[in-house]
Order: sequence, then structure tokens, then C-alpha cells
Amino acid sequence: MASFKELSKEPVKNREQEISKYWEEIDLLKETLNQRPEDKNYVFYDGPPTANGKPGIHHVISRTLKDMQCRYKTMQGYRVQKKAGWDTHGLPVEIGVEKELGLESKKEIEDYGVEKFNQKCKESVFSYEKLWREMSERMAYNIDMDHPYITLDNNYIESVWWIMDQLFKKGLIYEGAKILPYCPRCGTGLASHEVAQGYEMIKTDTATVAFHRTGTDEHFLAWTTTPWTLPSNVALTVHPDVDYVLVEAKGNKFYAAKNLAPKLFGEEYTILKELKGKDMEYMEYDQLIPGITPDKKAFFITCADYVTTEDGTGIVHTAPAFGEDDYQTGRRYDLPLINPVDEEGKFTDTPWKGMFVMDADLDIIKYLKANDLLFTKQKVEHNYPHCWRCHTPLIYYSKPSWYIEVTKVKDQLIENNKGVNWYPEHIGEGRFGNWLENLKDWAISRSRYWGTPLNVWKCEDCNHLTSVGSRQELKERAIEEISEDIELHRPYVDDVHLTCPDCGGRMTREPDVIDVWFDSGAMPFAQYHYPFEHKEDFDKVFPADFINEGIDQTRGWFYSLLAISTMITGKAPYKNVLVNDLILDKNGKKMSKSRGNTLDPIQLFDEYGADVVRFYSLMVSPPWIPTKFDVDGLQEVQSKFFRSFRNTYNFFQMYSETDNIDPREFFVEYDKRPEIDRWILSKYNSLLKSYAENMEIFEVTKVVREISDFVVEDLSNWYIRRNRRRFWKKNVDEDKQSVYNTTYEILLGISKLIAPFTPFIAEEIYKNLTDKKSVHLDFIPEADLSLINEDLEEQMELVRTLVTLGRASREKANIKVRQPLQNIIVDDKYKDKIEGSVSLIQEELNVKNVEFGKDLSEYMDYELKPNFKEAGRILGKKIKAFQNYLGSVSEKEFIEKIKEGLTIELEGEETKIEENYVEIRVSAKEGFDVENENGVFVILDTTLNEDLLKEGFAREFISKVQQMRKTKDFEVLDHIRVKYIPTEALKSGVDLYMDKIKEEVLAVSVEEAEDLPGDFIELNGESTKIEIEKE
Repeated sequence: MASFKELSKEPVKNREQEISKYWEEIDLLKETLNQRPEDKNYVFYDGPPTANGKPGIHHVISRTLKDMQCRYKTMQGYRVQKKAGWDTHGLPVEIGVEKELGLESKKEIEDYGVEKFNQKCKESVFSYEKLWREMSERMAYNIDMDHPYITLDNNYIESVWWIMDQLFKKGLIYEGAKILPYCPRCGTGLASHEVAQGYEMIKTDTATVAFHRTGTDEHFLAWTTTPWTLPSNVALTVHPDVDYVLVEAKGNKFYAAKNLAPKLFGEEYTILKELKGKDMEYMEYDQLIPGITPDKKAFFITCADYVTTEDGTGIVHTAPAFGEDDYQTGRRYDLPLINPVDEEGKFTDTPWKGMFVMDADLDIIKYLKANDLLFTKQKVEHNYPHCWRCHTPLIYYSKPSWYIEVTKVKDQLIENNKGVNWYPEHIGEGRFGNWLENLKDWAISRSRYWGTPLNVWKCEDCNHLTSVGSRQELKERAIEEISEDIELHRPYVDDVHLTCPDCGGRMTREPDVIDVWFDSGAMPFAQYHYPFEHKEDFDKVFPADFINEGIDQTRGWFYSLLAISTMITGKAPYKNVLVNDLILDKNGKKMSKSRGNTLDPIQLFDEYGADVVRFYSLMVSPPWIPTKFDVDGLQEVQSKFFRSFRNTYNFFQMYSETDNIDPREFFVEYDKRPEIDRWILSKYNSLLKSYAENMEIFEVTKVVREISDFVVEDLSNWYIRRNRRRFWKKNVDEDKQSVYNTTYEILLGISKLIAPFTPFIAEEIYKNLTDKKSVHLDFIPEADLSLINEDLEEQMELVRTLVTLGRASREKANIKVRQPLQNIIVDDKYKDKIEGSVSLIQEELNVKNVEFGKDLSEYMDYELKPNFKEAGRILGKKIKAFQNYLGSVSEKEFIEKIKEGLTIELEGEETKIEENYVEIRVSAKEGFDVENENGVFVILDTTLNEDLLKEGFAREFISKVQQMRKTKDFEVLDHIRVKYIPTEALKSGVDLYMDKIKEEVLAVSVEEAEDLPGDFIELNGESTKIEIEKE
């Protein structure tokens, strides 16, 4: 006869680590592939984290979602390859090394040596790899971390080069001098999708500036939030169709938009002239800050449609060197480009030479005031783009850069996105879809050091351009003698030159590196060294069936994946995208070290277990809603779901061991099982049905909540508790076999259902229930629809509602459940539905009778009061008359009438009365208590006669003895002797129910004693002492 093991009593950390060792021994990851057919693949891409930063709780949440889906699909029969990845290039790495070496600028890096600097970067990228591995293993993130894709790997870079080469040959790569978001700290431009990730609130000194119209006593007013760009002003821009005015105010004459004049000048101004913006075109003004002489005509009014009149003055200061709109206006009007700012963001000319431009704002405003050019100044708080890596405010800067012309494939990107299933749907249509609609060309180059080198060479003589797509091609075309194994990083590739095919001159590599987002977006190809390897079977790993990352990746990895894949294959690289939102602290604040509200995942795993952390993170809120992570929630989940599940198994294991029963050796047909077994099986199969439907649409929070409710409420608190006596009885008849069959089937099924979410406890219980290798190699059970009985579920739900109301009634009346009562009265309309469950209600509520009443109002008193908040608003002065009316009518008749619609006369007017005008207060008549929920009423007869009191004493006596058995750790079947000190009332109950007491507590004798050791205890108000000992 098989024996089911007890669950481990080791601390949760030890339990989980033991299971991890077991998975390592059986090579679970490999087995998940070996035991699934090769022609049934499910493709998952893991977004690469940066290993030079510590993992946090937000990584646990994301990896829980990824692991959940991969395990679920494996248990549906799919072959799921799971390859980890590392993002190892870019500014995060460089900034870390700069801090370590004490370097503060690009010049200092170059003085230190690019080769040495990049070597330091390479050494630093896996600083925290052990922490990442520990976190992943502790949380059971079942992924191949021994053979990851790494973006610094030569094979990976070669695939990236191949992609870039394809784009170059398609004419999608070009060099341009556009206005680019630029980080002066890092000395490089950023792509628009990077800018979107770095907005921060700042306070800025703004100025409304008076530009003097040449040869007149008039001024143009223009407002700017960036005073540091004023030395580069070459034009003012107005909207051609907006109405402008020339006003006289405070002795001066100013031009501004007509609708903004009251805001700018108050009430004391005179309009001298009205005109359209187009009438102002080419009006000239004096240079605001002399010193830099432009090389073209400048300082006149231009027109553009982007000018608005929502704020400011309706006249825009224009500096083509520092703004995209300004730059385009400059092109149309052939304006000069004045750029007195270096790559470190400091002025190279002007009176503020050497100052960081934003630090010069106040000095420039002071200059304007001193020269009577300042109309007003104001400090404004607004959202401003910062470098997402180093948090330096960005400047918009005219700088040559390399671009991918993604706008050429914009329509295809939008079309491909429409075929993707986004969860939640609004991300794909809104945030991501809107991003694609407003797409700009991808600024792909970075003027940095540690990254994939830009594989474009330019001829030093004729400027001819070429690209290189592989190491073999580089070796064949190189002027120098190089190895095909050359490291594809700076400075090694910087030293490789090619011969120009046009003029025979020497070609030098463009010194930039590639945007790291291009690295990560290339992973579908580069992780398999495509097309140099896996060309024949690439369709098995592309596109992805599923990816998942945080919402910040909508304009990061999600975009770079889609853009690259669309340009290379014409297809979307993913079918289903799950987007999880931010992880906040319990107060809804962003977690940060400075706030001291971060959480260490390993500490949480040690204290609560990874299963609890995983389950809670899925249960607390849907993935696409910001998660407020509260440690108290971990305790609640641990005490409710996990304790209930473990206790249910322990109960089953203990009695199967006691009875020497293995439910796998017999099977009671479902139609022969008692109603309560058929009910729990119906609930279980309804759960399976809902599970399958919701897992397919990533409604995981709904799934885990339904599982928790089923285990805690249906299985543990109701089914097991209601059926304990069936386990206790000695005869192994069909009824006992049925309860064992049912409990075993459900425990085994739940262990499979929770395996994707809580892999450790699922494995422990599954292994204890079966002789199979692992739950994670088994299959998700499917619902047997023939076992779902909705009428039975509805019937039992009503019974449980009545029981819940009955218990609440007892509690309100301060009568313990162990004290029997005579009657409970429920509505006669439920008689047909629950008549077969009357004995269950009697037992649960400890009542002698369940009566069905046709008119429950005879047990209740009603009080009618106006709902002053609702009725007062409508009835107004008639509210007093309404109050008098309610005091004069039959409450019962009024309640019946108002449900059908009621019109009454108030102060001589016919007035319709709505249900929400009245507060109906219900109270029980003396000797009864009433409880209701959603129209379901329970009337409890609270009268206690002498017989009921005697039985109450007996039940309390039984309960106390049972507690003492547990405290003394007696075995379930140990027989005992009981002694107690009697009182008259207690003795009457014990004597009357002596046989019942002996049966319940397995007592061979219950004897009275004059005195016993220990403290007195209270049993229903009677003081006594009780002593028990084994027989």
C-alpha cells in the first residue's frame, strides 16, 4: 500500500532550496524540452537586463510573469525554449566605470585610453551576475542562464553588423545634421524613444523678452522657457492666420497675439493697430544680444503653423541651432545657424563663455533687464527631458549623426503592430500606436566608446560610404593584415581601413557606436548568430509567441524589436505582448534608495518563500496596473492560501496514513458520490474552465484569486471541514472511498494548476501524491464539463450564504455556535432549492429546526425614514410632509408598494416617490435576530430553554477536551480518561450527553472529582477544572 509523505517542516528557505537541488539533479530545464515534441514550439524572448546593476523586486515581478507563462505553455504540451540574455553595452556601463576611475569627461576618457577604458567596461558588466543568478534560481525562474546571449559577444555583434549592412544596402541609413536631443554629460545624442523614458519635473526661469523693431519705437514680445538659447536667436515666428495687435501700455508699444493681450497687459492698454500674422512677415528687429555676427540675413519675422496662442505671447523666439521646429523654419527662410555651445553644453562665445548653458539662464535674464529688454520673468515648474541614464537635462542640439530612415517603413510598422495581441489592449492602440503614428527617424549613432561599433566606413578623399556585414568581409576588404577573430569593439576596429571602390583612397570607420537599443532589438537574430548559423531552422525560433516587459519598454525594447524585424523580415517579431506596470511601495510611491522604501528580494524569499512572493505579486493587482507592494500582504497570502493548502494536504495525508488507504487503488463513479462531493467537483471543474479561458488572455490576477478562493473557502473551510467525520469513521465503505477519491483528485489537480505560479509547493505536494518525476513535466488538467452542475453550485452557494448570515446573527446576539438553538427561519421561496440541504444548515448553525416562512415580516419591525441626502435634494420644502407621511403608513404595505412604483400627495401635489428616497431600517422582534444580504434574510430564534442549555454545556465540554488532546499531542486514535469538577448546571449537561461525549473525545470514562490540579476554566459561565490522560 502506497504511503503519502508528510510535508516538510523545515523553514521555507530550506524547503525551497531542497526542491531547487532536485530540479538541478533531474535537469528540469532540459527535461521540459526532451519531453515535448519538436514540432510543437512556443517561442519566448527574454529582454536582456544590464548585469552591472543589482536586481530588485520589480525584476521578480516581471520574471514571475515570464516564468508563469512559459511553465503554463510547457504544461499545455508545448516545447518552450528559454534563453536568458545580458545587455552589456552602453552608457550605464560607461558611467559606472567613469565613477570608478574618477573620470568626468570624454577628453579624460581618451587621455586614459579607449582600449583600457573599454577593457574596464568589459570587466565590469557582470559585477552583479551572481546576484542575478541567485535571485533567478531562488525564485525558480526556469531559464537557460548557462548559455545566454550576450550583446558584447563577437558572434552577437557580427549579427548586428549584418542587420545594419542590410539596412545600409536598402538605403535606410544616412548621415544628417538634424536637431538632436543631446546629453552634454555623456557627450552624445539620444533617439526619440530614449528621450521618452527620461522626463523629470524641474523649475525653470522663463522670460518674456522685448525685441526692438528696427527704426521704430515698437517691440515684439516673445516668451521663452530656455533663456540660454537667446544668444542664438535669428528670427521671431508668428502664426500667419492669428490676429495680432500693436498696443500701448505703460508708455511702450508692443506686438502680441490679440487674445493674449489682457493676460499680458492687464486692463490698462490701448490697441493701436490690428493685423494678421502674415502681415508681419519680414518685419525686421535689432539683434537681441550682439556679439556673434551671422553669415546670412537674420532678425526678421517668419511664419509657421506650429505657433500657438494658448500661453506666452503668440510670438516665438527662433534659434534653429536648438529646436526641430526652429530648424525647419530656418531651412524654409534660409536662416543662419548660430551655435556658440560646445559638446559639454558650455558656451564657447558670448559674455557667458565657459558656463554650462542652463546655469547661465539667470545671468542672461539679468543682462536683458539691464538693457531694458526684459518685459517679465517667471519661475515655472514643468516636465523636461533628461538623460535616462545619467539624469542630466538634455539640450536640443544641431549635431551630425547617423540615422535609420524608419519613417520609410512607418506604414508597415503600424500595420504589423495591428496584428499583435497587446495585453492590455490599449497599450498597443494608444501608447505604442500613437508613438508609431508620430514616428521620427532613428538616431542610431552615439559618440561614445563601449558599444557595437558603427559598421560604416567613409573615404578620406571622396567621402564615398560603404558598410561591412561580417568578420569575413572585414578581413577580405581590410588594407591591414587582420584576423577573422578580431574583437569587434573600439579601438580595434578603428584601426582597420578599407580601399575605396570609387577612387582607390583610404576609407576610415566612422568613430561612433550604435544605440544599445539596436543591440537589444536585434536579439531575435543575434542570439542565434543569424544568418551565420541557424539559417535553416530560424523559423522555429521566430517570431516570438510571447514577450513580457515593463511599460517603460513600449518606446524601448518593444519598439526596437518591431522596427528591426519589420525592416529585415517585413513581419512583427512577436505575437503576444504582456506589459506590466510599475511596482510601487504600499503607499503608492515609487521605490528608491533615497526614500528608503526598496525591498530586497532575497530577504523576502528567506522569510516568506519565493512562492509567496510570486503568488502575492500576481494576486494583488493585474499586471498592467501599478502594483502597490505591501509586505503585510505577503503575510496574509501565506496565512490564508498557503496554510489552507498545506493543512488540507496534511489532513488528507494523516488520515490516509491512519486508514492505510491509497485512493489511486479504487474509484467511485462520479454519479455515485454524495451530493457534497459532486458539488466540490463541479466547483473544481468550473475553476478549470475559468482557468483555461483567463490564462489565454493573461487575466492572471483573476486566475490566482479564483484558485485562492477555491482552496480557502470551498475546499478547506467548507468541503474538508464539512466532511471530517467521513474521514474519521472506521468503516472503509463507498462513502469513505468517495471522499478520499474526491480529495485526492482535487489536491493533485490544484498542484498542477498552481505550478506555473508557485512552482515549489506545487512540486512538493505533487511529488508526495504521485511517483512521477515533476509536476512541471505533467499537463494542466482540462475541465470535464459533464461534472459541472450550475444548479448544484447555486444551491450550495445559497446554503453557505444562509449559514454565513446565521453565524453573523449568532455573533450579534452573543450566542456561541456550540450553543444549540431551536429554530432558524428562512424565506419559503428557497424551500424547493435547499430542502435537501436542511440537515447541513442544522449542523452548521447548530439549530434543531429550519423553518420556511411565507411572511418573514412577522418576525421583524420596520422603521421608515427619509433619505435626506437623496430625497431632500428633490422634494425640497416637501421633505417635512414626506417625513410625516412615512410616520403614518403601514411600513409593510409601503415597502410592497414602493417596489411597484408609488405616487402620493404631498402639500397638495402628486409626487412620485423613488426607492432611494427612503431608508428602511429593519430590526428583529424580541426573542429573534435578523440578518440579510442582498435580499436574503435569516431569522434566528434566540430563545434558550433548559434542554438547549444542557446540550450547550455538553458541546463546550467536548470542545475543551479536544483542545486538551491537541495540546498534549495525543494521537488521533488514542483513548483517554477524563476527570472534571462538576457544578450543578455543568453536571446536568455532561450526564445527559455522556455517551455522546465519550464517542466524540474517545473517552473510556468521564468521572467527577472534588479537586484537580491546574487553573479553573469557564464553560458557558460555569467554573471547572478538567484533566485528561491516556487510557
